[in-house]
Amino acid sequence: MYPENLKYTKEHEWLLVRDKWGTVGITEYAQDALGDVVFVDLPKVGTKLNAGESLGVVESVKAISDIYAPCTGIVKQVNENLFATPELINDDPYGEGWLVEMEIEELADDLLTAEEYAEFVAEEE
Repeated sequence: MYPENLKYTKEHEWLLVRDKWGTVGITEYAQDALGDVVFVDLPKVGTKLNAGESLGVVESVKAISDIYAPCTGIVKQVNENLFATPELINDDPYGEGWLVEMEIEELADDLLTAEEYAEFVAEEE
């Protein structure tokens, strides 16, 4: 149900780790709970974030939600397509709907595997 190659947070972000690089997004579960995403606020390239710190905001027709960094590092790229087409998060949360790319300094201590995340979500429902 959730891609096995990703790490997950209990705040419903995902992280794809490639050596010292990480791509961050929100999970299928999170985008479904939010409903139609209408606005995204992301950090500027070069911003240093600590694991657990807010990296931006996703606004939907239902709610405004902070998005939290799953690692400590520096933002190297933001998905600028989301500014004009925020619904990409709903349409393809693990692909075109990614949020930021970071140069990873340190992973959060409490990242979950896909199986652990699925169990966590099942307990929340």
